[in-house]
Amino acid sequence: MNPVGWILLDLLVMFVAAKVFAEVCERIGQPGVIGEILAGVMLGPHMLGWIGVPSAAFTLAFGSDAQAAGHAFDLVIHTVAELGVVILLFHVGLETRLSDLTQTGPRAVLVAIAGIAVPFGLGFSFMAMVQESALVSVFTATVLVATSVGVTARVLRDIGAISLPEARVILGAAVIDDVLGMVVLTVVGAMAGAGGGISVSPDALIRIGVVLVQTAAFIAFVVGVGRRVIGRYSVHLDALKSPGAPFTFAIGIALALAVLSSALGLAAVVGAFLAGMMLAEARERYQLEAQVLPLSQLFVPIFFVATGAQMDPMVLSNGSTALLAGALTVLAIVGKIVGGAVGAVGMRTSVGTGRTMAIIGTGMVPRGEVGLVVAGIGHVQGILDDTTFSALIVMTLVTTLIAPPALRALLANDPRLSPTMEGAPEWRE
Repeated sequence: MNPVGWILLDLLVMFVAAKVFAEVCERIGQPGVIGEILAGVMLGPHMLGWIGVPSAAFTLAFGSDAQAAGHAFDLVIHTVAELGVVILLFHVGLETRLSDLTQTGPRAVLVAIAGIAVPFGLGFSFMAMVQESALVSVFTATVLVATSVGVTARVLRDIGAISLPEARVILGAAVIDDVLGMVVLTVVGAMAGAGGGISVSPDALIRIGVVLVQTAAFIAFVVGVGRRVIGRYSVHLDALKSPGAPFTFAIGIALALAVLSSALGLAAVVGAFLAGMMLAEARERYQLEAQVLPLSQLFVPIFFVATGAQMDPMVLSNGSTALLAGALTVLAIVGKIVGGAVGAVGMRTSVGTGRTMAIIGTGMVPRGEVGLVVAGIGHVQGILDDTTFSALIVMTLVTTLIAPPALRALLANDPRLSPTMEGAPEWRE
């Protein structure tokens, strides 16, 4: 079998395993996303080795260079997985009108700021106590900052809560978290000095300024100009004769903004989410949600399986790594719950302020894709050693695993999720 066949086989195993594990979890009352992540852990290279491990035949295609074959294999799987989360966030963006975020905008910003400040402060303070490198402390704290939009969005969609005011605040704050998290990562990289220290030079300050300006301009263009342009000219898609023209146009916009977002140093999911928002006004006219759903069901499970496959459960057998992972996990959970709850103070809904604060705080807990990206960059650059990197991976996956059932429990029996209710729930400050 040629290399393409082996990659397709890997994807087949990932897809089937995701669906089987998700079905089991759904039958016992847990979110399917947990099953998909556990499928990756069980079948990944650190346990059964059924996925994520290039075969001997695949390696032969690279002249028996195992390292090159491994990199090529990982790149293909990672690309497919990244496409999955891009489609997921595009799908979520389609369900998020700008008017929804405008209504929750100030609240989302407040939740995002509190949700960044508290975990960053806790993470930096803790790491400064257990090791000497300021750069490692800052990098570790940065990993604790970013919220996984994909995991929370998936759970909220699965339980029919995506239109709740808490959901809009969570998604808005999570996107802001991702943007600010990548900006912080860029700032830290620009300020990285020799010997694990932090330095501030004129060149570093210039790079930081450029990143901040680019980010602000990108978001302002997409939200302000792009949405109006799309709204005005999308009606001309009716004149196109090729089948599926509106859907093709929508996916093209999503991929283009994901690429542009990545080129600016941000997470690709930020661009995908903004693309969905741009097209939200046209979604019903062209039934975009219904057309994107099959793509989402195909590619999104691959992302969560690939995420789980990165976890090596055996790292917990090392006492120091297990202790560090446990401490960072507790700080990550407490930091986001406290930060999210503080940002939600005063937000009144029909279920009460206390429950609303708990829902928003819990929804901000999972780290996921952005946390893994930041940790991976730190490890590749030699800033994070194997122990710290492994601990951060465990923290990322544990927060991703525990948040969905906690969020589902908080929303259980919520009267606003009744199928007889029409329209988006009302809320007020």
